[in-house]
Amino acid sequence: MTIRFPVEGEFIQLDQLLKAAGLCGSGGEAKQRVADGVVFVDGEIENRKRAKLRPGQRIEFAGETIELVAAG
Repeated sequence: MTIRFPVEGEFIQLDQLLKAAGLCGSGGEAKQRVADGVVFVDGEIENRKRAKLRPGQRIEFAGETIELVAAG
């Protein structure tokens, strides 16, 4: 299943996205999952917790896919 997540503003940070999308219970958990190397952005492992993600990008984590879309 793909989650369409609206991005308010220019970007959202990866750790904030994982928490906001409900895939991690806390910011600390989100940061740890990124550090574990289990989060993919556009098919590549992303290990920068504060990576700036923009509409059009796809994030894969824990069997879920998040597609970022522009808000509004």
